[in-house]
Amino acid sequence: MPMQVDTQPAQAGAKKSREQRFVEAVVERCSNDKGLAARLRRADNPATEYQSWELLGAMGVDLEKDYQRLPFVTVAAAIAKSKAEHNGSLKLGRAIAACYEDGNQSDQAKARLRRLLACDELAEACRILRPILTLIDSKVGQPLDFVRLLRQLRNFHFDGQRVKTQWAQEFYGQPAQTENEEATP
Repeated sequence: MPMQVDTQPAQAGAKKSREQRFVEAVVERCSNDKGLAARLRRADNPATEYQSWELLGAMGVDLEKDYQRLPFVTVAAAIAKSKAEHNGSLKLGRAIAACYEDGNQSDQAKARLRRLLACDELAEACRILRPILTLIDSKVGQPLDFVRLLRQLRNFHFDGQRVKTQWAQEFYGQPAQTENEEATP
């Protein structure tokens, strides 16, 4: 059974999701421990990913299962590289478009999105996403919604098509209106 992607923000006082707790912990730990932040930045490469395992293991991530480990290491490295002070609100698709002057009309932006959407495996998606996240960090002045991205990557293994349609929808525009909204002027 596919996991559901929760796109709603947590209610004030509500129990935080695993993704929220992870992102907040990484942001806090990176700001307090520069050595950890440097190790997480280096973990952005499959050959040196092991540098994040101490943190991931301590946070209950099963290191032996790629589909569990890769989303966490990808997001942790992105947080460390961006030096984020908090979780942002920018969705991945919008962030890709924001990297280019022409936005979602840019051929380069479309090519990057198409390459990401062509991924069939989580490991491939994470590998393609790493340089995209670096580009976003260098070109866009606001932080990504790391909680949403982590949730999407965790669900990619179970329902990749849904996650890819979310990224495309974020890139190309607003969600389609319902029939009731179309009927109202």
